[in-house]
Amino acid sequence: MRTLARATAVWLVIIVAESISGTIRSLWLIPAVGEVRAGQIGFVVGVIIVITTAWLFIRWMRPEKPSALLAIGLLWAALTLAFEVALGRLVLNYSWERMVSDYDIAQGGLMLIGLAVLLFAPLIAATLRGTNHST
Repeated sequence: MRTLARATAVWLVIIVAESISGTIRSLWLIPAVGEVRAGQIGFVVGVIIVITTAWLFIRWMRPEKPSALLAIGLLWAALTLAFEVALGRLVLNYSWERMVSDYDIAQGGLMLIGLAVLLFAPLIAATLRGTNHST
């Protein structure tokens, strides 16, 4: 149970860093390079944020077995999806069509791939750290 509590705390670090990145993208990058290119750059930056954060905190989270790594990733993906829907619908007042377009690869949406990155980030981080379970 402590692992999931720690994983939730790490997710908060990720979501704050991603929110700061998104704000910077909206304020400076979109006007400079356009929305599509800014989205692509933002996606790469987001992947770096997620993998780096997972790498920094994987030992602190103390996953007890390899399946815990995927459980952490599933938690992060679910929390992120819930956060995105709440932010988009309740705060930014986006339509459902606008929200879904972020997940539609055919329309250039990369969020589905982003959720996959979140799902596998703990496993990737543990591998990069040289372990597939607690250290």
